[in-house]
Amino acid sequence: MMANKDINRIKVILVEKKKTAKWLAGELGKDPAIVSKWCTNVSQPSLDTLVEVSKALGVDVRELLVSTKEEPKYIRVE
Repeated sequence: MMANKDINRIKVILVEKKKTAKWLAGELGKDPAIVSKWCTNVSQPSLDTLVEVSKALGVDVRELLVSTKEEPKYIRVE
């Protein structure tokens, strides 16, 4: 269950783009408290809103999500 895991990477992308959650809230016309909850993964934006976030940040929407695909496990051979 992913309830306690980070689902989105909005906070990471904001840092990479040198933007703030307050700036994003203004761009989207959302309450800063709501955007803060997205950044801390307390709640998640809808898919439509996630697309708006990606446009505001100039990134592909897939960059805003944590991959659910497991990384391959390598076996060490000696």
